[in-house]
Amino acid sequence: MAYASLDDLLTEGVQGRRVLVRSDLNVPLDGEVPAVRVTDDGRIRASLPVLRKLTEAGAAVVVMAHLGRPKGSPEEKYSLAPAVDALRGLADFPVSLAPDTTGEGARRAAADVSGGEVLVLENVRFDPRETSKDDAERAAFARELADLVGDDGAYVDDAFGAVHRRHASVVDVAALLPAFQGDLVKAELTVLERLTDPQRPFVVVLGGSKVSDKLAVIENLIGTADRILVGGGMVFTFLAAQGHEVGASLLEKDQIETVRGYLERGPGDGTQFVLPTDIVVARSFAADAEHGVVAADAMASGPFGDAGIGLDIGPATGTDFASHIAEARTVFWNGPMGVFEFDAFAAGTRAVAQALVDSQAAGALTVVGGGDSASAVRGLGFTDDQFGHISTGGGASLEYLEGKELPGLTALARD
Repeated sequence: MAYASLDDLLTEGVQGRRVLVRSDLNVPLDGEVPAVRVTDDGRIRASLPVLRKLTEAGAAVVVMAHLGRPKGSPEEKYSLAPAVDALRGLADFPVSLAPDTTGEGARRAAADVSGGEVLVLENVRFDPRETSKDDAERAAFARELADLVGDDGAYVDDAFGAVHRRHASVVDVAALLPAFQGDLVKAELTVLERLTDPQRPFVVVLGGSKVSDKLAVIENLIGTADRILVGGGMVFTFLAAQGHEVGASLLEKDQIETVRGYLERGPGDGTQFVLPTDIVVARSFAADAEHGVVAADAMASGPFGDAGIGLDIGPATGTDFASHIAEARTVFWNGPMGVFEFDAFAAGTRAVAQALVDSQAAGALTVVGGGDSASAVRGLGFTDDQFGHISTGGGASLEYLEGKELPGLTALARD
């Protein structure tokens, strides 16, 4: 598909025009209202370049974004205020927050925003029409959003993390205004295209809680990836599929047969599944829980018996995974290896992150999937520039790798 780019819009000229930008400010928060803080500002930092380009060119920028999953009405805990505060602290241009999304306050604020300034609308998901399955309802909301920038306005989609959603601020607005692809979306696509035709060996590291969240991407990666290294909570369904007991660890029994099929099919299609040889098992799910290392095929024989909970890959597995990553020319990682939020169970995730850093330094392409993976590497002290690319895409990136159509990209396409 061909897209008009942000540079095309800047060539047209934006001085004195209002530009509606879909940004991704869906950042993790901590604390209770009103003392809420952003714990990972990676997506905010990633949104800055496009906003800076537009403001420097004289555009009055109106930003649409969501945060969390409110139920179609204002909820203080999902206000964009903490994200806007963080954006304001990073930006070298004025930033303000509208009191609502398309109400009187937003209309007044949009009319007053000047060239070189950014106005962020309140959470678009505070309006139920944003996510409505009714085309007419979404179109009506999109019309209100588009009206905020007027007949001479333009739309820039810079939120790759939302392009897999058929939402008003992503799809329907693009039908009402001249639509352009933001630099962040363009960069994500460029990297993901390289993953669909990778330099080999191509190693994929998959973690996170549930294998059910990764079924489609695993299906699409078999035959494409040379090796798939499996960790995180999802690994226990793989171990169960091999006939091993997993104690009280997270287990999706309804997926065991599907996973067994993947393990049987992989070698014939040229994909090797690599599972842990040891697991860090704890007595309970707690930061200070008593824990120890057991063989992956003997978890029930560990110190806590059937009550043991696997919370991280073990040290031998971390070393093994690192050796596979070191041999790769392309690495894609999505999902932590354990409960990295607890120091006692962060070693596996740290080992994988360090292996990617070393691989990148040796000339490989390393891509960290969005969401928890991005938060993990930053929380463990790594910096974005140590990796080839840290995605902001999350679910959108996975759906792209699954081969699905992404409605937000289709809406931007030009003949």
